Amino acid sequence: MMDKIRNIPLFSKLSEKSLENLAKISSFKSYGSNEIVFYEGDSPGTLYVLTEGVLRLYKTDTKGNEIYIHQFTPIGLVGELACFENMRYPATARFVTKGQIFKIDFKKLEKDFFHNPEVSMAIIKSLTKKIKILSNVIHAEVILTSEAKVAKFIIENSELFESLKNTQIASILNITPETLSRVLTRFKKCDIISIDKSHCINIIDSQTLISLFK
Repeated sequence: MMDKIRNIPLFSKLSEKSLENLAKISSFKSYGSNEIVFYEGDSPGTLYVLTEGVLRLYKTDTKGNEIYIHQFTPIGLVGELACFENMRYPATARFVTKGQIFKIDFKKLEKDFFHNPEVSMAIIKSLTKKIKILSNVIHAEVILTSEAKVAKFIIENSELFESLKNTQIASILNITPETLSRVLTRFKKCDIISIDKSHCINIIDSQTLISLFK
């Protein structure tokens, strides 16, 4: 377990003694695809570090529809703002693929490790990234067209087309699967992209894609 913790950048520079103390207040947990890490409205108390897999963060509206917020990939903190503010989780976190989480008792981490500048700075950087994520969500939902959303996703996450179904990608983009299919077909006809039998996307004209959302 010590080697696994050491491989997490946030804790890579801790001393052996600190790693031992961290191991006492933490654990690794594996999750299956579609398994929930925490629900919107749950009370905080655990700091989560995503170490394997793809984790989706979303809210649910009054009709039960999922509103995509962000897709996390290793390695990064998840839900830390709720811990700092001692507020209920504002969204649900669910694995898109199989994955693993490093779970830490937040109160004990705060007491024993926040004096460490390496740990404190890493957490500050993570919180800053969350502000950027929120800004991107607002920009995508208010300004971007469906075509622009798909173009941006291809540029930033083309590898996910190989591992996710179109329905999952459409859900991430908050568009219908039919809309996603139409946009992809249009891109193929215009020789902007090609899609092989493994559903892997090859970008032919990246500048055209970028121009759609910039």
